[in-house]
Amino acid sequence: MKAFFHRRQLLHAPTRELHNGGFTDYAETPARAEAILAAIGDVQMPGDFGEKPILAVHDAGYVEFLKTAAERWAAAGRPGDVTGYVWPVVRRRALALDRIDALVGRYSFDASSPITADTWTSAYWSAQSALAATQAVLSGERSAFALCRPPGHHAGADYLGGYCHLNVAAIAAQAARDAGVRRVAILDIDYHHGNGTQDIFWERGDVFYASIHADPASDYPFYWGHADEVGEGNGAGATLNLPLPRGTGLAVFRRTQGMALEAIAAFGAELLVVSFGADTYAGDPISSFKLETPDYAVLAADIAAACLPTVIMMEGGYAVDALGDNVASLLLGFAG
Repeated sequence: MKAFFHRRQLLHAPTRELHNGGFTDYAETPARAEAILAAIGDVQMPGDFGEKPILAVHDAGYVEFLKTAAERWAAAGRPGDVTGYVWPVVRRRALALDRIDALVGRYSFDASSPITADTWTSAYWSAQSALAATQAVLSGERSAFALCRPPGHHAGADYLGGYCHLNVAAIAAQAARDAGVRRVAILDIDYHHGNGTQDIFWERGDVFYASIHADPASDYPFYWGHADEVGEGNGAGATLNLPLPRGTGLAVFRRTQGMALEAIAAFGAELLVVSFGADTYAGDPISSFKLETPDYAVLAADIAAACLPTVIMMEGGYAVDALGDNVASLLLGFAG
């Protein structure tokens, strides 16, 4: 399976995040990508597809904010990484605010995703890796893997959060649509619900979003991912949320994934994007499922049995010592 990654994706390295009410070391570290690279071997450098595919998903004002936030933060005399501290209750209120502190709140939904001077560069090349993997599949490869770092599924069209700045799965799905694929499905198997992906396609019927994740009644991101969220307008019925309790192991997760794959088949998907998070691993420090390393091969084989051209995106997974083995298990399981 072809895999894509650019070394510039390692540049994004915030020092700390706000987690469970206190500041702690940033969990989404460059070491995650290094561990995966050590385990999977050869990767290809992605080509540069430019900003157009990003802007097909993300608001232009938000993209400009990502590019300039660190510089504006420093110019305002703020120390350290860009971190929000005030958010609008009415998100969509149109206010012509220019102060960087206000813009951080306008374009984010949490304080766990700081911006550094290198964040835009790393997020940009994460998106290019996603686009390169998508192009490989559109060109005839059965599957391809994008080592996306930073990850993407919590990022909405005009907001960041959950370590995510550009929504790589959405960018890939939209690129496939723009290339002529009529129906695309996204299968999200990260521990946390991909609220940004859901938001982006909420009112669209051409991209099906299915997510298996920890019950948001007890786990981040709380406000999205409940079973009664099914889409609206043209997207009614094109969102499927399958929340699971803490402690879920392979048997329940596999059965639930089977339900998602049946729904994707019924939708008539012609291409599949998989948002893969290895934070479902039993040893993950911020999650509470009980999957083991060999389980990822089993789940991947089930996905491969759907016989769809498949683009696999890397999302979460924070047990760095086991992360490479977990990703390798998934990729080997998919390859059979």
